[in-house]
Amino acid sequence: MSEKPELIAFTDGACSGNPGPGGWGVLLQARRGGEVVKERELKGGEPDTTNNRMELLAAITALECLSRPSEITIVTDSAYVKNGINEWLPTWKRNGWKTSTRKPVKNVDLWQRLDAARARHSVRWEWIKGHAGHPENERADELARAGMAPFLNGGAASRDRA
Repeated sequence: MSEKPELIAFTDGACSGNPGPGGWGVLLQARRGGEVVKERELKGGEPDTTNNRMELLAAITALECLSRPSEITIVTDSAYVKNGINEWLPTWKRNGWKTSTRKPVKNVDLWQRLDAARARHSVRWEWIKGHAGHPENERADELARAGMAPFLNGGAASRDRA
């Protein structure tokens, strides 16, 4: 019997203006012995959003698209997502979704959704420098830009799960 494939999701968000039209992208790979055995691309966007919301939606979608509890590595170039997951989230929850200065957490709806989505899985979070020539991160960026494209120049479209 063959080993279970390793799941890796490369996630990215993009925004034209901040706020403005935005998109998110996910390159989901199943690897066995370091080789990609299956790939799935996901993308979507919104007409009026922020880059941080798109970064969060990419990570959320990567986790929500999995049909059963899984071990997965989420690779993000977002310091906001990395710091939120690794440092801020436990304190926000303990403080009733307030920051250390007692202000409401921004994007609380998405942070709560991400927290619920990750609870189903065993998630390893990895941060990489964006726009540094990492091929999978560049593909996630392309997907995010494609997800944003229908909303540029006043267009309106619903998200597309390729």
